[in-house]
Amino acid sequence: MNTFVELLQQPFIENAFMVGTLIAIVSAIIGYFVVLRAQAFAAHALSHVGFAGATLAAVFGVSGLLGMSGFTVAAALGMGALGKRIRGRDVEIGMVLSFALGLGVLFLRLYSNSASETVSVLFGSILSVTPADIIYTMILGIGTFIVLAAVFRPLLFSSIDPEVAEARGVPIKLLSIVFMFLLAITVAEAIQVVGVLLVFALIVAPAAAAQHLTRKPLSAIAIAVALGIAFTWGGLLLAVLTNWPVSFYIATLAAFTYFAAIRIGHCIRPHARITYEHPGREV
Repeated sequence: MNTFVELLQQPFIENAFMVGTLIAIVSAIIGYFVVLRAQAFAAHALSHVGFAGATLAAVFGVSGLLGMSGFTVAAALGMGALGKRIRGRDVEIGMVLSFALGLGVLFLRLYSNSASETVSVLFGSILSVTPADIIYTMILGIGTFIVLAAVFRPLLFSSIDPEVAEARGVPIKLLSIVFMFLLAITVAEAIQVVGVLLVFALIVAPAAAAQHLTRKPLSAIAIAVALGIAFTWGGLLLAVLTNWPVSFYIATLAAFTYFAAIRIGHCIRPHARITYEHPGREV
């Protein structure tokens, strides 16, 4: 037990908990809107775009997080320009995904240490984050919170009923671009924890499970945040105890919780759909 406690006090473990907690919170909040807006496939595609960005960053010897952010933001802005039409663009998004994978393979071929870099990008490397990564993640996380707080109510309105929101003058296209920008940043951060292949575990799973448990937006977001933190902390603790990958435990906890939430939701969730009311009233 003393050895375990001492291990938890190691700087790299403390850094992992710090970064993981922040990323879990941001991912859960953004993930709520991803599920609500039916854009899970877009989030998946952005994760593969991040793979290309990370491998290109490795070629030039710069931060992988910086490379992922740059590539995902560029792709997200293009997707966001589609506005509400993005829901019917699975083929186009799939083409972006496959092209990004092709670029990633090319960049890996140009990078001499491709094996270790591939494992880190594909499956996450939260236990090896650097102080620079921590600072960068905190800046991106705080910036995401600020922007999301500024657009929260119109974004919620347009996510629930885009036709009515557009009729009332809500800038649907601008909000779509802003949201995809925030999603791109979140995906780039989440890749550090669970990697390209398991991004769903932090961005989609907590929010999807929460929406099976409640139809109230603020309650669903709070539950998603709690689940995201629980998955991350649980994954880190189990990884320390067993020396198995953190991303494996996070993905496993997320999957079991999601299917459990489906069963629980059938019993307790109300049948009323989510509705939006004018500012000053409950959402």
